[in-house]
Amino acid sequence: MLARKPGAFDRLVREYQGLCWRVVDRMVRHPDDTRELCQEVFLRIHQTLHQYRGESALKSWVAQVAYSVAKRHLERKRIPIAEALEGDDGLSLTDRVAAATDLEASMAEEEIGSLLHAAIEALPPLQRTVLTLYHLDEMPIGEIAKMTGIAEGTIKSHLFRSRRRLREIVEPRIGVPA
Repeated sequence: MLARKPGAFDRLVREYQGLCWRVVDRMVRHPDDTRELCQEVFLRIHQTLHQYRGESALKSWVAQVAYSVAKRHLERKRIPIAEALEGDDGLSLTDRVAAATDLEASMAEEEIGSLLHAAIEALPPLQRTVLTLYHLDEMPIGEIAKMTGIAEGTIKSHLFRSRRRLREIVEPRIGVPA
């Protein structure tokens, strides 16, 4: 198994250190904490590598450990990881996809891109992380759910609310009707 092969752990760290950094940094947003927490992630992986059974992709397992470590860090600091979820807002899946598509189409210019980046940074840690894992890392909702231990429907809800919040921030500044 992976735990017994010479140099396997070093290769694992080299291959997944970027993923670990992105997951942790999206949650905590502090470089010194991120650096420490990434070390903690790989220490935990090293200690528990013998438990990895290959039931999920190694990438997903590493991301899950990184998410867990970052989440625990925020909980210890009493930083909420998400906004409270309200009831269903009544929008159909078609409306949600259309709204997200309209937002993506309006983000072409660099100035708008920087505004969007700032808006993403303003999201709560969980919503920021889920949004960027899904859209930037192109991780499927099912993998994000496994990684976070949150139901797929809740992940979809966080994605929807994140997109809606981004629209609320960006649309008034770029003159696009809501």
